[in-house]
Amino acid sequence: MIILSAALLPAILLWLYVWKKDTQKEPTSWLVKAILWGVAICIPVAILEIGLETMLFGMDGKPTSLLGSSTMAFFVAALPEETFKLFALWMVLRKNPCFDEHFDGIVYAVCVGLGFAAFENIMYLFCEEDWVSTAIVRALLAVPGHYAFAILMGYYYSVYHFVDHSPKVAACVILVPFLAHGAYDAIAMSGMINQYIGGLSFLVLIYFCVKMHKVAKKKVLALIEKDNDENKTTYKS
Repeated sequence: MIILSAALLPAILLWLYVWKKDTQKEPTSWLVKAILWGVAICIPVAILEIGLETMLFGMDGKPTSLLGSSTMAFFVAALPEETFKLFALWMVLRKNPCFDEHFDGIVYAVCVGLGFAAFENIMYLFCEEDWVSTAIVRALLAVPGHYAFAILMGYYYSVYHFVDHSPKVAACVILVPFLAHGAYDAIAMSGMINQYIGGLSFLVLIYFCVKMHKVAKKKVLALIEKDNDENKTTYKS
């Protein structure tokens, strides 16, 4: 129970932050559905990642160069995970009558992303002997990372749905979180290849996460402001 609580707590706290920001709360049933979709995609993602690792790096699945670790980061980890998250988000929102505000895209994307991150965190912690250190590192970096990727996806999903149906914005729905996720993993995995740059890459990773969360916060505030402006216009009219 202690390990399970440590695995779930970071995702719960981040979810509560976004949920409290939503002035027009979404129905619990739809939020639970989004979370469960995030959990459900973990299995096909894991199977696909194992297959890609074997195909690209052989049976041991370990890259031996920075180019190899970057390839794994972007195309074995980031691309399958963000693609399946987008599929899950689309499944939740395609016939959702409650998807009627800009900020809703972020709310549902965060539910999907943190559902995925929470299940992934459980698997990592139960498989590690030194689960305490793993829990701390993942609580500070990995889970907030999935949270930030989800905000980026939800932001552009809402912009495309409500504002701009251009191919550019459509591409950003998957491209922006994919690039952010890939860059995060590439920095994190670089330390596995070269121990001498491991410490430096960790510092770079912290800096990258701080900058990414600042961008994510701006996206959150931008959509909240957009909804507030529209609500004021509707009230006046």
